[in-house]
Amino acid sequence: MSQATSRHRATAEPRTSEPRTSEPRTAAPLTVAVIGSGPSGFYAASSLLEQSEVPVQVHMYERLATPWGLVRSGVAPDHPKIKSVSGVYSEIAAHENFRFFGNVHIGRDVTREELVARYDAVLYAIGTQSDRRLGIPGEDLPGSVSAVDFVGWYNGHPDYAAHAFDLVGDRAIVIGAGNVALDVARILCSPHERLARTDIADHALSTLRESTITEVMVVGRRGAAQGAFTTAELRELPEFTESGVDVDPAEVAPQPGEDALPRPTRRNLAVLRGYAEQPTAAGQRHITLRFQRTPVEIRGDGRVEEVVFARNALEVDEQGWVSAVDTGERETVPASLVLRAVGYRGVAFSGLPFDERHGVIPNDRGRVEGTEREYVAGWIKRGPTGIIGTNRKCAAETVTRLFADLADGSLRRHDRGVTFDHDVEIVSWLLERQPHLVTESGWQLIDSAERAAGAASGRPRVKLVLTDELLDIALKRQSATPR
Repeated sequence: MSQATSRHRATAEPRTSEPRTSEPRTAAPLTVAVIGSGPSGFYAASSLLEQSEVPVQVHMYERLATPWGLVRSGVAPDHPKIKSVSGVYSEIAAHENFRFFGNVHIGRDVTREELVARYDAVLYAIGTQSDRRLGIPGEDLPGSVSAVDFVGWYNGHPDYAAHAFDLVGDRAIVIGAGNVALDVARILCSPHERLARTDIADHALSTLRESTITEVMVVGRRGAAQGAFTTAELRELPEFTESGVDVDPAEVAPQPGEDALPRPTRRNLAVLRGYAEQPTAAGQRHITLRFQRTPVEIRGDGRVEEVVFARNALEVDEQGWVSAVDTGERETVPASLVLRAVGYRGVAFSGLPFDERHGVIPNDRGRVEGTEREYVAGWIKRGPTGIIGTNRKCAAETVTRLFADLADGSLRRHDRGVTFDHDVEIVSWLLERQPHLVTESGWQLIDSAERAAGAASGRPRVKLVLTDELLDIALKRQSATPR
């Protein structure tokens, strides 16, 4: 949301621009509240605003003072190209029928029922906010932590700013075989000088500089061919860590039937075999990749000291699914830090149905089961799968369902007169409930302050990580009527 594009929207007054559709000028717009400002929320907003059949007002709600969700607080700081998608979100936010309301906690400041009463539709794009646990003895020992917490900490998420990570000892173990596991390992192994040029949180940069860890072992339960890494993430490891990558040749040896594997899998195996066959010198800190191991116990006297792994064999069923089967063999690996990166999990939202097994809100192509005007998009709809761009198609499907419901009468608009100013009413209501409301102009003040601080030190931005600091910037120059 650039300052230039927001000047014409400095108040909550009715717009004077021409409508985008052929409907009469007096037609009341469809009002939609989007809960969550991450990729799925913005793509849903885009789909709602881009269609030309019905005029739509989109109000985006965010618990934090800042938008962008995982693009701000999940994507690794050394991946600026991925973060650049935020420019697309800024363009969406510049639409005259879009509003951002930050620092609003649904369930505390306002209720779900109140939103449903005030909007024609409510679309939840709340992601998957917790992690999956290992469920093994010793998992709660000091030094055994969630990758979700670690990622939030080094990315400056306010919920994790006060966390402390003791990066002592020689070895850290990351449990998981996906991109999050590689992100965590790469950040732990990257030279300080490289990280200092990113938007990593200052508190994390300081702690990582003092780290004594020299090896990060990334461990997958199944084989190398079943790893969920992207090829780009695998290839960049030596460049980003300035070190070799340790891969056991026996664990990536050619197997019968590989020609039938998906092309991305074959590319991954080629990269891994390159590391195994042409090892390069390990730098100050390096990454080790190991497969066919399942952690069965974490041991230590008062904190993590070692991890016991079961060695696995691989079995393929009639449908081609590869399973890891415990061989009974055990391997004990010394470590001072364990990070679990075995997946994200959705959290139940009060008043909505929830599938405990899959960690999602049950839905039919985006419409929440058993509701009349509530919808979902993103990970809370389909589970934590895909990349950022996957959310575009997912959100479009939900919006298509929403308009189909509107067309067949399943979704009925609230009965309001054409003179009703929804923006003014909502802003007034929100200020009563949350006087520290952050709108586009407040976020732009935060964005400008962070970018200015970054420019002074050759970084993209220096993040503000405390909520009070963010609100000080966002609110001190706001007018009595936000916008």
